[in-house]
Amino acid sequence: MFFNLGNIRGVQVLIIKKKKRFTIDLSPAQILVLGFLFVIFLGGFLLNLPIASRDGDSVGFINAIFTATSAVCVTGLVVVNTLAHWTLFGQIVILVLIQIGGLGFMTMTTAIFILIGRKITLKERLIIQEALNEYTLSGMVRLIRKILLGTFIIEGMGAILLSIRFVPMYGLSRGIFMSIFHSVSAFCNAGFDIIGGNSLTPFAGDLLVNVIIILLIVLGGLGFTVWWDIIRVGKEKVAKNHSFKRFFQKLTLHTKLVLVISSFLIMLGFVFFFLVEFNNPNTLGQMSLPNKILAALFQGVTPRTAGFNTFDLSLMNDASKFMTIILMFIGGSPAGTAGGVKTVTIGVIVLSVLSVIKGKERTEVFNRTIPRDVLRRALAVIVISLGVVISVTMLLSLSETGDFMDIFFESTSAFATVGLSLGFTSTLTYFGRIIIAITMFIGRLGPVTMALAFSLRSNKNKGQVKKPEERVMVG
Repeated sequence: MFFNLGNIRGVQVLIIKKKKRFTIDLSPAQILVLGFLFVIFLGGFLLNLPIASRDGDSVGFINAIFTATSAVCVTGLVVVNTLAHWTLFGQIVILVLIQIGGLGFMTMTTAIFILIGRKITLKERLIIQEALNEYTLSGMVRLIRKILLGTFIIEGMGAILLSIRFVPMYGLSRGIFMSIFHSVSAFCNAGFDIIGGNSLTPFAGDLLVNVIIILLIVLGGLGFTVWWDIIRVGKEKVAKNHSFKRFFQKLTLHTKLVLVISSFLIMLGFVFFFLVEFNNPNTLGQMSLPNKILAALFQGVTPRTAGFNTFDLSLMNDASKFMTIILMFIGGSPAGTAGGVKTVTIGVIVLSVLSVIKGKERTEVFNRTIPRDVLRRALAVIVISLGVVISVTMLLSLSETGDFMDIFFESTSAFATVGLSLGFTSTLTYFGRIIIAITMFIGRLGPVTMALAFSLRSNKNKGQVKKPEERVMVG
């Protein structure tokens, strides 16, 4: 910009003022949060359109945003019945939101960049690193390609197998869409269904549907990095004819912990629900023995943040409800589609406690020592997550009318992005729906970004003067 101030003593004065450029330097975590918010509000706008509702009327801004948040955060809590309320357009919008939320905002963005041939910058690689909970930048784009390929192969196989049951029941076009919808919803641990108002209850005794949904839930919840580690070691096992013991030894410590803890939690849930609900006439009591086994196994898997159910959860014993809350809070594994504080986080804390009980100075497992900074991050995630669940439970106890168990169950389900409910979601006030929507958003991004934020900031404190130590009494 130029300003001519005229002649001063015969000399023309010309002042040149440069335009200032304002730039906002956002951290990778902030970009992820804003990206997810953008997708949520875009989805809420589309779901708020009259074309998305069967009755031709807008569902309302709060309800649209709640549904979009639940889909993007792969939770599954709903204030309106997904089958009865939403048109095909609305259901497709929900399906796309689930896929974006399951894979992650940055994964889908990178996929688009790859398709159009755009180069992935260093900052974008940092965002991908944070989104996938990785510790190194090497091979980020290659990992994204593997994730996309593996996801679409697994979801495609799931849809094909589910179509064996759904196509004869609902016809070709509707059956194929239902197969795709439930395959994506199960793999992304979303819990949305378009069967009716009782989730997968009509298929409680269907071996095919139960097994496929369980496998999709488990595969999605294991974490993408675990897939590739198993595939890597599996190729070596085939090439060198290693035994299973050697195969397990070659896996990374992270993969070992994920497989052992996940298997333990699934078996724990299965045995617990089978024994506690065996004679409950409202849940497993009226089923045949094979169906009891199938339903108990499904209930042992679905709290891993999947959100499906094959019997009415509100009719369970209080002990079963509380066990479901515990399993929901733990959730799935890191770098996957599941929520919760994650299996490895809980595993690290338990191992640390055991090391204290045994009098060991270090936390060791599988002949490896877990670094102290990992223990600190795990503890931080647990404490912050408990604080969020407790705070939300208190807020809902003040604003809503309902049993404490129902409110506690709903708060944990929202934070862990599970989607299971005791029938409390549809009764929420607008304030309660806003609180639950915020909780789902925190749960989807919170534990991962919290842990990585601690690890990224750890280097800033290195080199500082160490303060004198002084003991305090604990326990």
